[in-house]
Amino acid sequence: MLSEVYYIIRSRTDGKYLTARVDDDKSGYLLLFKEDFDALSYLNTHAGDLASRLTVESIAGSQVGSLLKRWGFAGVGMVNDPLLPNVEFLQHG
Repeated sequence: MLSEVYYIIRSRTDGKYLTARVDDDKSGYLLLFKEDFDALSYLNTHAGDLASRLTVESIAGSQVGSLLKRWGFAGVGMVNDPLLPNVEFLQHG
């Protein structure tokens, strides 16, 4: 995971990341995509009306841990299929 590149979706207006909330008490899981076109497919399928306010960014696997700590995310949600969506949740610990 450390040597790979992942793609995340971020708001152009306030800089917040796209997350999935499993529990209201937690800050959510940062959604990670394996390819940039997967992230774009997810946006077009599930947030077409918001797509102009969001952007896809790349992040090195080695930076994911520090990003989770800085923003207080519960973990990551690895999006395996952006159209369904099929997400695998992994807790940070």
